[in-house]
Amino acid sequence: MKLLYSGNWALCEGAIHAGCDAYFGYPITPQNEVPQYMSARMPEEGRVFVQSESELAAISMVMGAAATGKRVMTSSSSPGISLMQEGISYMCGCELPAVIVNVVRGGPGLGSIGPAQSDYFQAVRGGGHGDYNMCVLAPTSVQETFDLAFMAFDLAFKYRNPVMILTDGLLGQMMEPLEIRKPDYVTVRDMPDDVGDWALTGAAGRSGRHHKSLLIDVDQLERHNRRLQEKFQRMQAECRFETILTEDAEFLFVAYGISMRACREAVKRLREKGIKAGLLRPITLWPFPEQWLREHAARFTKILCVELSCGQMVMDVRLAVEGRCPVSFYGRSGGVAMTVDELVAAAEKEFTR
Repeated sequence: MKLLYSGNWALCEGAIHAGCDAYFGYPITPQNEVPQYMSARMPEEGRVFVQSESELAAISMVMGAAATGKRVMTSSSSPGISLMQEGISYMCGCELPAVIVNVVRGGPGLGSIGPAQSDYFQAVRGGGHGDYNMCVLAPTSVQETFDLAFMAFDLAFKYRNPVMILTDGLLGQMMEPLEIRKPDYVTVRDMPDDVGDWALTGAAGRSGRHHKSLLIDVDQLERHNRRLQEKFQRMQAECRFETILTEDAEFLFVAYGISMRACREAVKRLREKGIKAGLLRPITLWPFPEQWLREHAARFTKILCVELSCGQMVMDVRLAVEGRCPVSFYGRSGGVAMTVDELVAAAEKEFTR
């Protein structure tokens, strides 16, 4: 049976079914439905919900609970995620797993409450200080916001690292049919009472444990950073993406999240007009599907990167292509979403240029 859910509600239900033990968050539009929903559902499940006094407090609570080996989640929208960056960097340095959700709104600054994808750089480049990365997952439907919550917790504990789900104000608010299910492409790891030799579960009967990211000795910190970089390199194996009609395509869209949906329809219309269009949709924004682009770029006449921003992911596309194919950009910003007609017109212009 399918139920009608918004993206924000579906994300919450996915996290609950994936075993989320505790949620800590602070209200901000357009993700307010997340803490509202979790405030009702988590107590029903006998789990922890706390509305913190700020985003700074929320990420600190996440860090504390994650240190005990619990499955923990927080969510916010763009300015709130900015406030969390110090804590996110601390968690990466301490190697603590958690799921962090950004329902992106228009910026910069307080901006608007409309949908945007302008937090891409912040998410994939490690928006806080120091050298670190997080797996970043980008759903494109209400069903996928539910499904990717499972994957996010899975990856967080596999690598002992925060994982970000990057959605947006439109996907968070829109409603679609949702099937409550365990996704067949995700293996949710059962968490035993002893989650390993890292969790702070009380030192009775064993030696003490600690987590810290302050390493004053420069040689020690460099060794720590090298070990983290080796882990981030292993995380490249988690790259996931979807291709649509790329086998014979001459023109390629690259888009993720809500923008992908408009591009998917534009591909159909362009095909009807005789233009062999295709679509690459990154599911993981980091790691990015650069290898696929590098291997296939030469067979396209033109690549058009589509984003709800002034141009961010397009830089990763150009780096991956390495000049093998011209790369153009089409974007809207500030909370304005593009139409399919706009994309068809932009593609026809680029293809015939």
